[in-house]
Amino acid sequence: MYDIRINNDLRMHSNMCIRHKFFLGRMAAEEQKIEKLQDEINQLREELQRKERELFDLKFKKYHDNKYCLGLTATDIMRYSRQMLLSQFSITGQIALKKSRVLIVGMGGLGCPCALYLAAAGIGELTIVDYDEVELTNLHRQVLHGENDIGIPKILSAYNRLKNLNSNIKIIPIHTHANSSTLTDLFKNKTFDVVVDGSDNVATRYLLNDICVLNNLPLVSGSALQMEGQLTVYNYNKGPCYRCLFPVPPPPDTVMNCGDGGVLGPVPGIIGTLQALEVIKILTKQGGVLSSRLLTFDACEAVFRNVKLRTRNSRCAVCGDDPTITTLIDYEEFCGASAHDKVIDVDILRKDDHIPVKELSSKPETLLIDVRPTLEFAMCNLDNSYNFPYSYIKKGKDLDKLRKKLEDYSTNGNEVLIICRRGNDSQRAVLQLKEIFTDLPLKFLNVLGGLYAYSNAVDSSFPIY
Repeated sequence: MYDIRINNDLRMHSNMCIRHKFFLGRMAAEEQKIEKLQDEINQLREELQRKERELFDLKFKKYHDNKYCLGLTATDIMRYSRQMLLSQFSITGQIALKKSRVLIVGMGGLGCPCALYLAAAGIGELTIVDYDEVELTNLHRQVLHGENDIGIPKILSAYNRLKNLNSNIKIIPIHTHANSSTLTDLFKNKTFDVVVDGSDNVATRYLLNDICVLNNLPLVSGSALQMEGQLTVYNYNKGPCYRCLFPVPPPPDTVMNCGDGGVLGPVPGIIGTLQALEVIKILTKQGGVLSSRLLTFDACEAVFRNVKLRTRNSRCAVCGDDPTITTLIDYEEFCGASAHDKVIDVDILRKDDHIPVKELSSKPETLLIDVRPTLEFAMCNLDNSYNFPYSYIKKGKDLDKLRKKLEDYSTNGNEVLIICRRGNDSQRAVLQLKEIFTDLPLKFLNVLGGLYAYSNAVDSSFPIY
């Protein structure tokens, strides 16, 4: 009987290996097909863009030179006429925009609409900086990118879209991570009139603030999360800088990003568009710039509020009368957090506290607890998984309910599998569950890599987000 059981186990393991090899082979073939199609599409797109540019030049060739207006071509006057009709803007404002140079850091939810309207308005030179690639999860809010751009650098996608919108302006795409070294090199080789912060992390905010103060440049800063947005202009017209208001960075575990907290697409769209408006007002020397003021937007109630900010701090470490920061520093070390919104995997358990995600299929009767928030669990979940959010475990909420579930299960098995989105909160949950339920004869195991790993290694149809 024992030998038969061993043979059955070996046969099952062999079948699983064969299915896995077949799955890997099929995935490799699909990847090759995708890569080939992508190359063909890129070639066709380049040819289409060339022909579109040729067509535009032929249509408007007669307007390239303009003897009737100094500083602008006839095409410029036709293109920008609707904003030049404004008395507070006029031809003077358009010429100012044409001579201007703007840097946007981040081609995400804020940077995309900002770049879109600045390009449309006729900014002379637009430098865009981003290190990331387009993902499907970006598309609901990052309006410069499309389905066909998934997997390519954001700055390339943005460049193509902006050039298609306005081929008469100069666009400089820079595919790099914004840090002290890369921005120092950038500012050595180029000059700017305004900098736009389209980043999504605290370290980059401090970095951009400091380099703007050191180069005497205004910084148009925006943020958007969930149903709220904020906008202000730092280091402008003797107003405060970011450090004046926040001399000490917040604890890393108190900062939420869109990947965890979510955001409704139009919210960063509104804030990014307003960032473009502030840039235009600065470049054309209009009044009403949001210096020393914070504009907040509550999307739930459709309410804007203006909040007066503290004045410039004479003891500020970077813009004060006797600054202590005169060169860029290590901002990740200063903030205790990475200068990106990507999740960093934790490793806080012993090796025998983990189970590979591929073994889930061999344990159909084992209790599987999904510790994601209830909202995320409702979006997608594995069959027979039980949802008990990690936040409940941390706060000690409804632990009696969980105890009842575990006690009922312990009569049938002794392993409890814990899974989450990426395999981080599940590790934290394992540690705490071990301490809380020491009296139960159960072994809590973390599913390595979480649902991301499940999608990548077991079933690619499971949605990752």
